[in-house]
Amino acid sequence: MVEFLLAIGMLVAVFVGYNIGGSTTGPAFGPAVGAGAISKTGAAGLMSIFFFVGAWTIGRNVVETLGSDLVTRTGVFTLETSIGVLFFIGLALFVGNVFGVPASTSMTAVGAIAGLGVATGSLNLEVMGAIAIWWIVAPVLGFWVSLIIGRYFYARINEAIAMDRSTGPLIEVDRSGAVPTPRPHDTTNRRELIGVVTVVAIGCLMAFSSGTSNIANAVAPLVGSDSLEMNRAILLGSAAVAIGTFTIARRTLETMGSDITELPLTAAIVVASVSSALVVFLSVIGIPASFVVIATVSIIGLGWGRATRPVTLPEAVTGDETPPVSVDALAEDEPGQSLPDIGEEETAIPSATDLFDPATTARVVLLQNVVPVIATIGAYLTFEFVPVFGL
Repeated sequence: MVEFLLAIGMLVAVFVGYNIGGSTTGPAFGPAVGAGAISKTGAAGLMSIFFFVGAWTIGRNVVETLGSDLVTRTGVFTLETSIGVLFFIGLALFVGNVFGVPASTSMTAVGAIAGLGVATGSLNLEVMGAIAIWWIVAPVLGFWVSLIIGRYFYARINEAIAMDRSTGPLIEVDRSGAVPTPRPHDTTNRRELIGVVTVVAIGCLMAFSSGTSNIANAVAPLVGSDSLEMNRAILLGSAAVAIGTFTIARRTLETMGSDITELPLTAAIVVASVSSALVVFLSVIGIPASFVVIATVSIIGLGWGRATRPVTLPEAVTGDETPPVSVDALAEDEPGQSLPDIGEEETAIPSATDLFDPATTARVVLLQNVVPVIATIGAYLTFEFVPVFGL
C-alpha cells in the first residue's frame, strides 16, 4: 500500500513540475521571445538546464524550509497529506496554464501548504506574514523602479544599446572544420549580438532563480514526509519541469512576450533585469519568489513611465496634461537622435496601439490571484473535512 501511495505521490509531483515548467518559462524568457532574441524551443532548452542547476545547488535549502518552517506541528506532512497538497498545487497551476496565464508557483504552493496548516492548527503565522508582506512589496517595487527607468532613463539606455534587427539569422554554424562552430551571421552586427546575448543571459539567470525556489513547490511535501530522498526528488521534479517547458509553456511565452505588449529588445532587457534582481533578492532572504507578478507589473510600469515623458511631473500630478499611453512609446526612441527634456517632447505618439491589452492584462491579474486561492481553499476544505487523512 505504501509503494502504491508513493507512486501516486510521484505522479502528482510530476504533474506539478510539468505545470511549473509551463508557468515559469514565460516570465523568464517571455521578454526575450517577444523581442525575437530567441525561439520558443531555445527558451525551453535553456530554461530546463538552468532550472536544474538552480534546483540542485540552492533549491535543496528551500525544499527543507518549505517542508518544515511553514507548518509548525511535526507529523503533519505524511505521504497522504503530501499527495493532497501536491494535487491542489498542480490543479491550480493547470487552471492558469490552460488560460495561458503564468500563475505564481510559489504563491500557489504556499497557499496549499497554508490550507493544510490552517486545517491542522499548525500554520506558522510569523513566517506566513513575512512571505505575504514581501509578495505585496516586491511587485510594487518592480512597478515603480520600472516606471522611473521608463520615464527618466529608458530613452538614453535605448540610445546606447538599441539596434535594428538584421534580416538574417543571428547565429550560423560553421561546419568547415572538424568540429561545428557557432559564429555570428554575416548580417549580424556587434551591437545586436551583445543585446541579444544580454537579454538571453538574464533569462538564464531568472531560470536559475526559478530553480532555487520553485523546485520546492513540486517535491517539498514528499521530502518533508521522508517519502522521497532529496536528490531523487530534485531529479524527478526537474525532469517534469523540462517537459512542461517544451509543451504547455508555449502559451505563457506568448502571453508574457507579445499578448500584453510588444517589447523592443531594450525594453526586454530592462524588464528582465528588474525582475531577476528582485527575484534573486527574495531568494537570498528566504522568501519564495513570485516573479510572475513582478515581471508582469514591470512590463506595465516601464511602458507607462516612458509614455509619461512628454508631461512634466506637476502636470501629471495636477492632471493638466494627459499623455497618450501607447506601447510605441517604448519604440519611439532611435539611436543617435537628440533627446528633448522631459515635458518638451512631442505629446502625440503616432500610434493607436495601447500600452497593454486591457482584456489580456485583466485576465492575467485575475488568474494570478485566483489560482493561489483555488489551491488554498481546496487544501483547507479537504484537510478539514475529509476524514481519510486522519488529521
